[in-house]
Amino acid sequence: MATILSRSGPFTDPDYTPEFGLESLVTSKVLVLGAGGLGCEILKNLVLSGFRHIECIDMDTIETSNLNRQFLFRSADVGKSKAIVACEFVSRRLARRGLTIVPHFCKIQDFDDDFYSQFSIIVCGLDSIEARRWMNEKLVSLAATTGHIIPWIDGGTEGFQGSVKLMIPTITACFECYMKLVPVQTTYPLCTLASTPRLPEHCIEWAHELEWPKRYPDMDFDADIPEHVDLMYQLAKERASQFGIEGVTKAKTLGVVKNIIPAIASTNAVIAAACCHECFKFVTSCAENMRDSMYYNGETGVVCVSDPYDKAADCAVCASLPQDYVIEEGCTLAQFVAGATQKFGLQQPLFFTAEGDLYNSKKPDAFVTDIPVVKLIPFADRVAKMQINIVDSSSPSTLKLVLRVE
Repeated sequence: MATILSRSGPFTDPDYTPEFGLESLVTSKVLVLGAGGLGCEILKNLVLSGFRHIECIDMDTIETSNLNRQFLFRSADVGKSKAIVACEFVSRRLARRGLTIVPHFCKIQDFDDDFYSQFSIIVCGLDSIEARRWMNEKLVSLAATTGHIIPWIDGGTEGFQGSVKLMIPTITACFECYMKLVPVQTTYPLCTLASTPRLPEHCIEWAHELEWPKRYPDMDFDADIPEHVDLMYQLAKERASQFGIEGVTKAKTLGVVKNIIPAIASTNAVIAAACCHECFKFVTSCAENMRDSMYYNGETGVVCVSDPYDKAADCAVCASLPQDYVIEEGCTLAQFVAGATQKFGLQQPLFFTAEGDLYNSKKPDAFVTDIPVVKLIPFADRVAKMQINIVDSSSPSTLKLVLRVE
C-alpha cells in the first residue's frame, strides 16, 4: 500500500500527502456489518488493503448452505457464530503486525451511540433492508445531534446484479432516500392461495400461511429446522397435486418461506471489492470517491455504472422538517395507519400526538379505528398544525407527519 499511497495522480487531492494517507490507513477504525457472502469478502479485502483496526457484527450462525460461497467457513464451523469464525480465520491466515479484528456475535441494535462513534467509517454487507434502515437512522441521528459524521458504504447483491452506495449522513442522500428504488416484496392474495392457486409459489404460501397453523397449531414453523421444511414441502406438494401444478421442490419451498435471494460468489466478490475500494479512497484521500452509487450487472456481460443521487426532499430521515402527509376528508384512523405503514415500510408502529397515543400496533384492540383521524387530534393542534409522530422498531428516531386534508 505504501507504493500506491506514495504516488500522486490526476485525481489526487492537491493537499494530499503520502504521510497522511499512510497514517489514516493504519489508524482508522472500520466497522463491518455482516459476515456472510459480502462480509467474508469485505473482511479479507480490508486486511489486504492495509487496514489494521477492524470490528465485525453479525447475529447469525453458519449453515451448511453458506459453505459454497462464504469461503471463510468450513464444515466443522456449522452452528458457530459467523462473526467469530470469520474474524478468527482472517486473523489467523492474514496475521500482520498491529492487526486487531474484534467480532461481535449480536444484533446491531444492541449497541449505543458511544460504540458507533468510535469508528472512522462503516462498511455494510447486511442482507436485511430493515437492519440497513435502522443503521441509517442511527448514523443520521448521530450526525444531527452531535455533529459527529460517520460515513458508511452499503453493498448489496441479488443474483448477477449488485450495488454500492457511499453515504455521508446529513450531506449526501441517505439510505432512506434510496427506498423508492427498492422493489416491493412479492405477496399473494389469500383468496388466490385458498381457492385458485396457479403457481408453485401459491401452493407453498398456502401451506405456510394457511395449512401449517391448522395441521400443527402447537408448533411454530422454523425454516432452520430441516424436519419443518420437509413437512412444509409435503403440504405444498399435496396442494400442487390437487390442482395439477408442477414445479414444487424442496429448494423452492425453502426459498419461498425464507424469502431467499439467489447469491453468486462472483457477484459478492465484485461488490465487496468496490465497497473496499471506496473505503480505501475515503480514508486515505488518495483519490476521489464515486458519487454517489454504483450499479453492477453481470448477467449479460459486465456493466458498471456510477450515478449521482440527490437527497429526497421528503425523506423521513434526513429531511430537516416534518413531512406533509395528504389524506382525504373523512379518512379514518384505520385507513391512515394502513397507508402510513405501507408508505414508510413500518413494522410495529406507534402513532401518537402531544396528548397521547393514537394507535399502537401491539395493542390494536385498545383503539377505535373507524373514526376520522382528524377528530382524534387535539383541537389546539388542529388549529396550528395537525402533527402525528410515529416510532417503529425499524427505526431509532421519530417520524413526524403533518396532516393535510384534501
